[in-house]
Amino acid sequence: MATLPFSATSAQSMSFSHSKFILGFMGFDRITHNPEMFLIRTPRSSYSRRKFSVKNVASNQKQKLKDSVKQEGGDLGTFIPDSASIASSIKYHAEFTPSFSTEQFELPKAYFATAESVRDTLIINWNATYDYYEMMNVKQAYYLSMEYLQGRALLNAIGNLELSGAYAEALRKLGHDLEDVARQEPDAALGNGGLGRLASCFLDSLATLNYPAWGYGLRYKYGLFKQHITKDGQEEVAESWLEMGSPWEIVRNDVSYPVKFYGEVTSGADGSKQWVGGENVVALAYDVPIPGYKTKTTINLRLWSTKLAPEEFDLRAFNAGDHAKAYAAMKNAEKICYILYPGDESLEGKTLRLKQQYTLCSASLQDIIAHFERRSGEPVKWENFPEKVAVQMNDTHPTLCIPELIRILMDVKGLSWKKAWDITRRTVAYTNHTVLPEALEKWSLELMQELLPRHVEIIRRIDEELVHTIIAEYGTEDLDMLKQKLKQMRILDNVELPDSVAELLFKSEENSAVVPADEIESSVEENKPTAEEDESGLDTENEKGVTVDEAPKLPKVVRMANLCVAGGYAVNGVAEIHSEIVKSEVFNEFYKLWPEKFQNKTNGVTPRRWIRFCNPDLSKIITKWIGTEDWVVDTEKLVTLRKFADNEELQSEWKEAKRRNKIKVASFLKEKTGYFVDPDAMFDVQVKRIHEYKRQLLNIMGIVYRYKKMKEMSLEERKIKFVPRVCIFGGKAFATYVQAKRIVKFITDVGATVNHDPEIGDLLKVIFVPDYNVSVAEVLIPGSELSQHISTAGMEASGTSNMKFAMNGCIQIGTLDGANVEIRQEVGEDNFFLFGAQAHEIAGLRKERSEGKFVPDPRFEEVKAFVRSGVFGPYNYEELMGSLEGNEGYGRADYFLVGKDFPSYIECQEKVDEAYRDQKRWTKMSILNTAGSFKFSSDRTIHEYARDIWGIEPVVLP
Repeated sequence: MATLPFSATSAQSMSFSHSKFILGFMGFDRITHNPEMFLIRTPRSSYSRRKFSVKNVASNQKQKLKDSVKQEGGDLGTFIPDSASIASSIKYHAEFTPSFSTEQFELPKAYFATAESVRDTLIINWNATYDYYEMMNVKQAYYLSMEYLQGRALLNAIGNLELSGAYAEALRKLGHDLEDVARQEPDAALGNGGLGRLASCFLDSLATLNYPAWGYGLRYKYGLFKQHITKDGQEEVAESWLEMGSPWEIVRNDVSYPVKFYGEVTSGADGSKQWVGGENVVALAYDVPIPGYKTKTTINLRLWSTKLAPEEFDLRAFNAGDHAKAYAAMKNAEKICYILYPGDESLEGKTLRLKQQYTLCSASLQDIIAHFERRSGEPVKWENFPEKVAVQMNDTHPTLCIPELIRILMDVKGLSWKKAWDITRRTVAYTNHTVLPEALEKWSLELMQELLPRHVEIIRRIDEELVHTIIAEYGTEDLDMLKQKLKQMRILDNVELPDSVAELLFKSEENSAVVPADEIESSVEENKPTAEEDESGLDTENEKGVTVDEAPKLPKVVRMANLCVAGGYAVNGVAEIHSEIVKSEVFNEFYKLWPEKFQNKTNGVTPRRWIRFCNPDLSKIITKWIGTEDWVVDTEKLVTLRKFADNEELQSEWKEAKRRNKIKVASFLKEKTGYFVDPDAMFDVQVKRIHEYKRQLLNIMGIVYRYKKMKEMSLEERKIKFVPRVCIFGGKAFATYVQAKRIVKFITDVGATVNHDPEIGDLLKVIFVPDYNVSVAEVLIPGSELSQHISTAGMEASGTSNMKFAMNGCIQIGTLDGANVEIRQEVGEDNFFLFGAQAHEIAGLRKERSEGKFVPDPRFEEVKAFVRSGVFGPYNYEELMGSLEGNEGYGRADYFLVGKDFPSYIECQEKVDEAYRDQKRWTKMSILNTAGSFKFSSDRTIHEYARDIWGIEPVVLP
């Protein structure tokens, strides 16, 4: 337990040291202490004596920056704090920015004080960054995402600032270890899967590469949920990441915007529209600085929290004792940002999700427009808006950006429809994250009409524009063909065509002016128990199929992906195979109409967090053999490792680094699960959201087969046949996704049986790591030797964990799906374990199943019978096993082809065992995986977005 003795003298000294720390980062290189005066010596002008109060230094900071950078050779300063000034800064925050009581300086308090000290540095760089951007009036990219899976920020921030050593030494002086302090930080509960992690990697790369950018998201109070693993499987409890507050965020009480729901639309005498009445909330900004690596650039992630405006509080009801009524509006406002992806089985849940999406879009666009107007001066030239602003929608969640931007431009700024529509189509771009048409996001038109009436008017107008564009392109001679085009491409599904369009298509004496929807729209396909939209955590598995009777009443829906394609100027997929499927299947008709819109941008991950900081042992080895640390920002240099792959010295160092990381994993597993594992066994890992298409079920059934075969052999036979393995799982099943939760239960039941079987011992262990998140990944990935990316081919858009594993020298077993295709190309076919059906075969295999022609492998039937025998406990797995049987029907027929790929999978696992026995071969494969991961840096991805989509250039601070 550390204590900090404070006194008036020490407080005065500490305050001065902290001021020196801050002023140094502002560009002042010498400060002398005087009760009446700071002597400031700047590198940008002649030395002079000036009287400053702390207030004046702060208030004049922006102007001093602007004045200084205008001078030739201007510099924002090169002050590098030493451990003594850092220690003083930490002590200052422990005393004067208290989040804890004053008596002790224990680890939680040390973490907050340390983080606040780092934040001071970031704020200086952050303010300088945006002051410079504003002064230069550069074009900026604005990235909108419902998720940001950031992980812990402390070590990443001080690593990017190159202050890890100084902070470690400062904390030692204060009685603490930096690693222990860093472990006090909870992961920010702002995301769930790869969608959010991708967004966070992109922000890191944008800052590192000096691109002018800004991120927008929502500040979820409880995140998704904290996962507990009990005897009953997964249980969910509220995440508590904000219970003590976050030292990284800064509330901007002066930055808030109104957000409206419900109400009605009125028309003015001049034809203008106004959205009035309804429910009003306020979106309040919380800013989080995102530092770049070895650069002064620090960009912003702005998160919105919702609250009730004071004038909306029903004081009359409260004073009358009707407290519930008075509180209702407050709770309705606040709950918008309570939970990431609230359950949407109820109308209330659907409404809340739509409110979340609109809040993100409305508040962010109002903020973006305010920035533009401030930089533009008077008069504002709205036609220049796309020349200064690029809005990237990360998946379909921010689709409402399109009608909201039009609404603001027309109803608030007074622009015509033509101008507003043109500006929007040149401003907004869309990243698609799914290959499944039935998984693309749709919203009930009725719900949207009630909640966002003005936006429905605008969406109807966009739909009408799109229909006219399609008719202009294809004509009206072939009406059957035209109907097919409209059926696939319209934004409004099962909705009557506009009168203006109907009159063009049909003669008035033969048809009514309004064409019945069922003559031009498709029937709704029966919903499959398939993957949800991508990495977002939204699940559609529990929706029931629609039974079409003689007179079906089809739901009227807004197809958000179609709106994105129609309203955006660019559409990109996130892996080569995914982008081809997007063009050839998902949006094929749009691709034929606007081929210039479609691009591929293969995902990437930041090499700073995912190897440099989380795997320092391996990073040192890479730097030694490449001869430079530049690979951290130029991963092309990793290719150099290929020529040393057979070098025995490198292989020895490589193996030793991997073993040290495995020891860390073993210690972590003991702490989290109570299970002891042998670090000399192969560490076989599958960590990602639990979902049927990701096929954790295939993995665990392969393990069951392995276990059954072991039980049938003698001890000597087992040792000859099988390599010792620790099979590690991690990931969350969405709270209402029953089948995914059954899979979690199955994995834990298998582990409970196998791990306590004395006959098997250390030859096989099965571990489920609870509450998988970024910080867990940073421990597991460096120590992994085999990673599983085994989704049904054609169903994973990209994946990013496969890239992280490859960077850390982990060999992969997988299908030709998502980014696996490109990873295999780069690391070499001999260094990737491939199995399973390919994407172009999947439809035929499902058809074969529906026709009753599929014959399951006897080994697969053997495993199902073994599970049903009760060997893994009393839980009834009939529903889970039954989903793999039959030829058709909801929740059956093995839609994800687990049985089809099972023989190929277990045969490939035998090849894995064979390769692992030859450690020289395995280590070479590991080295070549790291060397081949050069393509999968998010830096490369961001360069491509900046060049091909956003049209922005790097802006390096002077």
